[in-house]
Amino acid sequence: MGRILGLLGFVIAMAIGLYVYSSQIKATEAAPATNPATAANITGVKTDLLTIANAERGYLAQEGHYASLDELISGKYLTISGSRPPYSYDVETDNNGFRVTATRSGPGSPAKMWVDQTMEVQTSE
Repeated sequence: MGRILGLLGFVIAMAIGLYVYSSQIKATEAAPATNPATAANITGVKTDLLTIANAERGYLAQEGHYASLDELISGKYLTISGSRPPYSYDVETDNNGFRVTATRSGPGSPAKMWVDQTMEVQTSE
């Protein structure tokens, strides 16, 4: 009797293991393929967006208003350029805040990424 219960427990454990394994395989197959270079570039763009947003905060603290991307670069608040191919950067400002946008030229995902004064990077596919 003990052997039968042991065998039954083993079979149940194997069935659960196979179910979990097959679920993980299906999830991996459904995820979009991203090569390491693309992932690194997207991480770099997100870092650039946060760097520009921090420069906006610094500019606001010193000058009392937000600045365009050109003003940030010429005022030496930034040392990065206005793009990281295939993304280009743009800054929109008003009296209440700013929005830094990275727009992809050409196909690919994400098409746009942006950050505002909340310092949360957002993406659109």
